[in-house]
Amino acid sequence: MAQRAVVKGVGHYLPARVVENKEFEVSLDTSDDWITSRSGIKRRHFAAEGEKTSDMAIAAAQAALADAGLTPEDIDAIILATSTADLTFPSAATMVQTGLGMTRGFAYDVQAVCAGFVYALSTANAQIISGQAKRVLVIGAETFSRLMDWTDRSTCVLFGDGAGALVLEAAEGEGTSKDRGILSVDLNSDGSYRDILYVDGGVSTGKTGYLRMEGKEVFRHAVEKLSETAETAMSRAGVGADEIDWVVPHQANIRIINSTARKMGVPMTKVVTTVQDHGNTSAASIPLALSVAKQNGQLKENDLIVTEAIGGGLAWGALVIRW
Repeated sequence: MAQRAVVKGVGHYLPARVVENKEFEVSLDTSDDWITSRSGIKRRHFAAEGEKTSDMAIAAAQAALADAGLTPEDIDAIILATSTADLTFPSAATMVQTGLGMTRGFAYDVQAVCAGFVYALSTANAQIISGQAKRVLVIGAETFSRLMDWTDRSTCVLFGDGAGALVLEAAEGEGTSKDRGILSVDLNSDGSYRDILYVDGGVSTGKTGYLRMEGKEVFRHAVEKLSETAETAMSRAGVGADEIDWVVPHQANIRIINSTARKMGVPMTKVVTTVQDHGNTSAASIPLALSVAKQNGQLKENDLIVTEAIGGGLAWGALVIRW
């Protein structure tokens, strides 16, 4: 027998404001065709004035709890993956905790930028397997619109805001790849690549700063590292590419998604894509995609899923999950 962290519920939240590519044509030397051809993005959602990361995280968490048939008091821990917490401290997760009316357990943030949700799932899995928690609410939520340099057409058209959440619950498995739940994890980082994707602000600078990216370099590393980490996670789970029902990648760019799937030997018919409607929502992209895929009837119980992501750091990783 083996302890597994099984998905019990999933939910998401998107801000009301939808920004189509054409909106950028007014202020930037760009076009709908230019943005779509380079990224696959058609539209994205932006948080309203005064709408915070924790607000979106609370809404996504409530949706996931409802899907799981649970209440906040059933949850032992909240792990929130975000790079855009409301304040420097306390953690946005503790704001979600009180926003849900949860009076027990513990809550904290994880910061690994676009790979944040993969890292948060790994952490939640470890705490469930070790017996520290029975049920963990894992959330990805971001307001990247507040990190944009609106004069930089190479970055400001790519990102959006939103939140997604999963409820993980401890369950007994057989210790084989047929078990439901998280079957394997692979995490990596290399800080020597800091300067190809970062925000030029923070506590040390006295300002929030703007996102800066060397797109071609990020693309090159993403395709290579995402396929490698996915293959490592599959090997650890003892499964092959032909057994995978769905790849749910970080939704950064359709060209990265296409190239990674090709290197993995997985057809695009088995890849969940939401980048066209959400843009890159950083740590929120994977739970958003999982929630939308379930809502659309794509994800079904016992489906075998690979999810992978790469973000600033660089930090990257993958998990194999049986839904």
